[in-house]
Amino acid sequence: MSDSRQYELLYVVSPVVTEDGVTELHARIEEIVQQLGGSIEQTDNWGRRRLAYKINRHREGTYVFELINASGSILSELDRRLRVMDELLRHLIVRVDEDLRKAARAKVRREAKNRTTKSVGSVSGPAAVQPSEETSDVPSVSAVEAPELTTGVKE
Repeated sequence: MSDSRQYELLYVVSPVVTEDGVTELHARIEEIVQQLGGSIEQTDNWGRRRLAYKINRHREGTYVFELINASGSILSELDRRLRVMDELLRHLIVRVDEDLRKAARAKVRREAKNRTTKSVGSVSGPAAVQPSEETSDVPSVSAVEAPELTTGVKE
């Protein structure tokens, strides 16, 4: 599994299947992924939702999202096994774009850093920024004249 990548698996379970059945189905899928040499990193049960259109005469389904770590060679076998499961209305497997994941993680780190610097920045002291006198000759926003807005209706 040297060429291991992350994949997103989203599947829609028939509304006939109970919550316990969805849990059992997840366990079966996890077992299949492990047999093929992969692992499931994250599972989110999104619950029962309305479908955009009827699938096999059903208007609702239980959505389950899973983040899989596996090599690309197992996808065709996983897809084949998911296709024959009667409980599933639909499924989709897509590769996670590593650049987007890195950007999302960097954004979370930046936001966390900004939150900590804001709480630290509220403390006054030698590190606090004082307004400089050089900016005092710049006119304020209220001092700048803005053109009058017209409605186009003559009075």
